[in-house]
Amino acid sequence: MSKIEEIRAEMVKAMKNKDKERKDTLSMLLAALKNKAIDKRADLTPEEEYEVIKKEMKQTKETMDLAPADRTDIIEQCRARLSVLSEFAPEEMSEEAIRAMIGEVLDSLGITAPTGKDKGRIMKELMPKVKGKADGALVNRLVGELLS
Repeated sequence: MSKIEEIRAEMVKAMKNKDKERKDTLSMLLAALKNKAIDKRADLTPEEEYEVIKKEMKQTKETMDLAPADRTDIIEQCRARLSVLSEFAPEEMSEEAIRAMIGEVLDSLGITAPTGKDKGRIMKELMPKVKGKADGALVNRLVGELLS
């Protein structure tokens, strides 16, 4: 079952339960997935579906961060939206799993004492392996900690 079908089924459940907030969030996500499929002119792969979901989550987080502190209605709406979106998001890799992956990359490159000059090679090898499974900023920070 594709994410579009899964989200559509959840949206129907939300409508039956008269859960307007959930239905609106799922509707927005469904529209984003459909638009991406239309742009691509083909069905989305699971990785592309996860990219769209992560993008929606990121935009919602940014909205929540930029909302003034006295606008609790916006903040609460964003939190509710994030909880719904997180149900469909892929599992993120833990820091330990990312560190293990960094170790594997270091072994494959034959780097025993990494320096700042090796960061580009490490990231080039590492990012395709963790794409869609880990946050790039977190990966970059962990590699930076290793090099310092």
